[in-house]
Amino acid sequence: MPSWGAVAQQVPELLSRAEVFLTAGRHKTLATLRRDGAPRISGTEVELRDGQLWLGCMERSVKALDLRRDPRFALHSASVDPPAWTGDAKVAGRAEEVLDPALVEAVNGPDQARSHLFRLDISELVVVRMGEPADHLVVESWHEGRGLTRRERR
Repeated sequence: MPSWGAVAQQVPELLSRAEVFLTAGRHKTLATLRRDGAPRISGTEVELRDGQLWLGCMERSVKALDLRRDPRFALHSASVDPPAWTGDAKVAGRAEEVLDPALVEAVNGPDQARSHLFRLDISELVVVRMGEPADHLVVESWHEGRGLTRRERR
């Protein structure tokens, strides 16, 4: 499964649009799977750095335990109500826990050395945004193995 940087090489314009929405606000919504397979949503923060999408979690948080058990995730950028809404981004894939203490400290910070760090590998990326003129939606998606698609909804 490709990293954020590897997806950027395949679909740079889509990834650039996704980054606008993923960096516009600090908080995102993360979906993980509970032990019984039911979905769990959690507020979270992610960081784009060095061609990777990183997720830090407090030590033994339920979302970290979920990802250790089943690495599948979905992430949704912050969204606002119309008319201020211009679009949002969704990412899905698998989280890989980083166990190197030096890397955890470098990404999460020295005061978070006991926290969890996950690198998020990407299987799906979707950007939904207003078209030009703003009378329709543009839905652009990239899926691993299928490539890029674009649809308009009026």
